[in-house]
Amino acid sequence: MTPISQELARCIDHTLLRPEATASDIEGLCTEARAHGFHSVCVHGSRVVQAAHLLTDSAVKVAAVAGFPLGATEADVKRFECESLIDLGAQELDVVLNIGRLKDGDDRYVFRELRDLVEAADGVPVKVILECALLTDEEKRRAASLVVESGAAFVKTSTGFGPGGATAEDVALLRSVVGPKIGVKASGGIRDTATALALLGAGATRLGTSSGVAIVRGDCGHVRTGLLSGVSIHPRSHG
Repeated sequence: MTPISQELARCIDHTLLRPEATASDIEGLCTEARAHGFHSVCVHGSRVVQAAHLLTDSAVKVAAVAGFPLGATEADVKRFECESLIDLGAQELDVVLNIGRLKDGDDRYVFRELRDLVEAADGVPVKVILECALLTDEEKRRAASLVVESGAAFVKTSTGFGPGGATAEDVALLRSVVGPKIGVKASGGIRDTATALALLGAGATRLGTSSGVAIVRGDCGHVRTGLLSGVSIHPRSHG
């Protein structure tokens, strides 16, 4: 791997969230993550124990999703899910914000839920998924501000199951709101090196993708050295 490919790999949450994914598929995911040095694998809760076992003595972390993919789960259920995932071995949590409540203008509910989830995580990094394709720019800004206020570690663009994926415009908008202190994770439709680099250039510090292997094997020769220099790959030191 080239230096730029290695740097890219450290930004990637290697993701497998298809409902039909088998134990064999998860094993392949973890094998690829070890081989390429990805930051983490991201799996459903029922696969956390398997992934944690496969990645024992590895630098690759295990991330798990909660309230996924709709975000409409009752707040106490989301909290219990987060606590259970951590008990099972999850080292990072990707949680879907309550989109309908945000659209209601019920920022108090959204903030209280996010704050409670961060509290339940007890230091485990929480990435809050906004599903940007369902939101207006004003709603994205409000949501991102609530994420910052809650103490979460990342704001994230998409589940990958919604009507749209990550865009450089959304990443830049979110970065402009959250500032430099927390992460911005781009997710959804990231399938090639050029797209990955464009999203990082727009302000993303983590990429959620099932195409990590293709991305790090892509032709990076035309990319100038140091494109990622100065980018905080692991904001708030959760690496």
